[in-house]
Amino acid sequence: MQDLPKHLWHNLPEEDALAALKTDHHEGLSHDQVEERRRLFGANSISAQQGIHPFKRFLLQFHNPLIYILLVAVGVTFLLAEYIDSAVILAVVLANAIIGFVQEAKAEEAINSLKSMLSSEATVIRDGQRQTVQATELVPGDIVLLASGDKVPADMRLFKCRDLQVDESALTGESVAVQKERTQLEQDTVLADRINMAFAGTLATYGSGAGVVIATGDDTETGKIADMISQAVSLDTPLTQKIKAFSRILLIVILALAAITFGVGLLHGQTWVDTFIAAVALSVAAIPEGLPAVVTITLAIGVRRMALRNAIIRKLPAVETLGSTTIICSDKTGTLTENQMTVQKIMAGGRLYEVSGSGYQPEGELRTQDDHTLQPDTVPEPLHQCLLTGLLCNDSRVLEAEGQWHVEGDPTEGALITSAQKAGLDRSELERKHQRLDTIPFESDRQYMATLHRYTDDAHIMLIKGSLEQVLARCQDALDSAGKASALDSETITKTADQFADQGLRVLAFAARTVPTDTADLNSLEQTENEPVLTFLGLQAMIDPPREEAIQAVATCQKAGIDVKMITGDHALTARAIAGQIGIRNPDPEGGERQVLTGRQLEQMTDHELLDAAERVSVFARVAPEQKLKLVTALQAHRHVVAMTGDGVNDAPALKKADIGVAMGIAGTEVSKEAADMVLTDDNFATIEAAVEEGRTVFDNLVKFITWILPTNLGQGLVIMVAILISATLPVLPVQALWLNMTTAVFLGLMLAFEPREAGIMTRPPRSPDSPILSGEMIGRIVSVSTLLLIGAFSLFQWAQALGESNEVARTLAVTLFVVVQSVFLLNCRSLTVSLFRTPAFSNPWIWGGIATMLLVQLAYIYTPVMNTLFQSAPLTPLHWAIMLAYGALVLLLIEGEKALWRHHKNRNAESGKVE
Repeated sequence: MQDLPKHLWHNLPEEDALAALKTDHHEGLSHDQVEERRRLFGANSISAQQGIHPFKRFLLQFHNPLIYILLVAVGVTFLLAEYIDSAVILAVVLANAIIGFVQEAKAEEAINSLKSMLSSEATVIRDGQRQTVQATELVPGDIVLLASGDKVPADMRLFKCRDLQVDESALTGESVAVQKERTQLEQDTVLADRINMAFAGTLATYGSGAGVVIATGDDTETGKIADMISQAVSLDTPLTQKIKAFSRILLIVILALAAITFGVGLLHGQTWVDTFIAAVALSVAAIPEGLPAVVTITLAIGVRRMALRNAIIRKLPAVETLGSTTIICSDKTGTLTENQMTVQKIMAGGRLYEVSGSGYQPEGELRTQDDHTLQPDTVPEPLHQCLLTGLLCNDSRVLEAEGQWHVEGDPTEGALITSAQKAGLDRSELERKHQRLDTIPFESDRQYMATLHRYTDDAHIMLIKGSLEQVLARCQDALDSAGKASALDSETITKTADQFADQGLRVLAFAARTVPTDTADLNSLEQTENEPVLTFLGLQAMIDPPREEAIQAVATCQKAGIDVKMITGDHALTARAIAGQIGIRNPDPEGGERQVLTGRQLEQMTDHELLDAAERVSVFARVAPEQKLKLVTALQAHRHVVAMTGDGVNDAPALKKADIGVAMGIAGTEVSKEAADMVLTDDNFATIEAAVEEGRTVFDNLVKFITWILPTNLGQGLVIMVAILISATLPVLPVQALWLNMTTAVFLGLMLAFEPREAGIMTRPPRSPDSPILSGEMIGRIVSVSTLLLIGAFSLFQWAQALGESNEVARTLAVTLFVVVQSVFLLNCRSLTVSLFRTPAFSNPWIWGGIATMLLVQLAYIYTPVMNTLFQSAPLTPLHWAIMLAYGALVLLLIEGEKALWRHHKNRNAESGKVE
């Protein structure tokens, strides 16, 4: 039993499957067999994932090269009895660690959520007796009985189906319930087409059935998905990758400068203690301690903004990742579509009609081919009869709850009810008028449903709906446009049905027959295939329609250089039709217009062919969960930043593997939400467009912040290094450097996080994943401002000493000049390309509040005795302030001039056709 390959169960005859499992469909397993198999296979539950211990997660916050330098500085300054310096540095390190720990994504809960997918109880046959047991007690070989409303408790091979329909949308992406059949399937049948199987966690929506358990717990298809989730490695985001690379470079530069400083100090005859303090001062000054905190806070602000636009961020870096997304892989059902079947086209009386509206909400209208809208009192008789049949030959209900319309029963039947209501038909009134007398339920081998109703005092009416082949075979004539019986034109009807099917529409045929009350008998329908007696009424063609807002959102994403791909478990024709309506196109013109690849085709591809197909094709249908995962991996191999949207259990592994996983908040399963980085509260694909816009804004603001903060650190480092090189007194002490770094980052730099998005942000292409955080232009600006800070601070320090001022006053001058220059440079950085004088002055009032707050804090640093003691500062005179403010104004004008030169350079390149 254990040696049988699991993928062969659907390929085995029923008797062979039962024999392989050593069970009997009448008697089931014996008590001893159950106990033995429970020891062998364990409980029917999914293993929980081992999370990271909170203490370990806290320690990981210190796993950063720049933090290592600060921790060394803490230890050395403490040993040298510089207790204030040591305490301040340690406080900064701990603050950053706590912020990171609090914002860390909580331990993975997706697999625990999968445990709730399994039913709590199951009805089984054991020892020949019908029993109700806990689902966790099921073992392979158990005989399980299913009824409408039951959650399937384990993977099963079905050997009994009575009109059994199972909703597998959460597992396979199939948009309608699957009709299950007793049949033997080909070995290569994909998961979504295994109609002789029922899978754990899916829901029986209609009929009844029975099957033998072939897999439990981790061995079920749901369990396999859980395993894929646990194995899918969450990749670093583009931002975290760039920050790590940036930190490594900064570490090397800082250590090199510190080593040079230490060596030069010793060569100049200074003691090793003084030289080491100078090296520590340089290191502390050059490290942007405020960077981790401000990056975290900036992302948190982006989270708040996105929440206001119906996007809930579960993991902070996802905010920025959206901004660099190059491909969105979207599920179809419920994401790009309404997840509500809707009749769109009708043929009745030889004429075609269009039906507007979407979903089960009875709002819309019927139009003729010449775009004439039909009123309830002008509906032609053939169309009325076709709609009436769909309404009465129907076992489902469409209901409204809390403003949302939904179907109880089969989605296809729900669509027929809604189309009839759009034409003004009142179901309650018609059911009273035409009381149902008998029913033949739909069965897969019959392919139709029939009902018998009272019609007149001396006649009843048979109504039938089903597949075109079965209904047409029983028809002898058809209603013409005037509602009269006429010759049946089977060829034209079939051609029309084929045209509907080519558009991805699901087609149902309708027929009727009036019979005398004394001879009315539905059983006679079984013989009518050989002796046609029905009148053909028409066709209704339906589809799960695309969301209107999704069409616009896809177009906007494509305009922004983001390719949209559809990856669905639904049929290829349906996927092609929806892709056409939404506007999804292949990025490769040679790939064919909306070429569709199926899961079976992907399965036959080599790894190289799969890599090529993932890049070239935009629509994938009948795709299994592991293939979704492979497609995302293939796209990432092409250096794409991949966003994956979805709502089902089958989407969870790919959601976790993608750079950014986007789950649906309303229709999504808990599994998909836990695996995702972002959840859409309105299930609206258009919200992704807004989130991408916010993500790009967040990254822009982070670049502005980094461009602004680095001159402070580089400038301080240069000031200290020059002082060492010429054997001068240090213009900035380590504790003063920390004061500068933290206060300016929080009160000045953080204000850039509130900058509104710049014009044209959604018309430029996505950033290349390989591009550095800072461009050559930004690096040049950082060097320019750092040099200006070096010149200004060192000159002021030397000038003050030349006038006989104390070291405390001279250092306070140097530190405050940094504050002044950083304040005016903050205004320059509101846009890295547009002139400050063209930027609306009050579009970001936080900037002015930050500058005012920083001024008050710096005044306290200068003029309060406590701060003078802690930071060795001293009061300044009005002359000092006048010189510093004048220098700040000079820096502002020089940077604006540099920006103007860059704009002129770019415009010349654009005019000459050069690409930078």
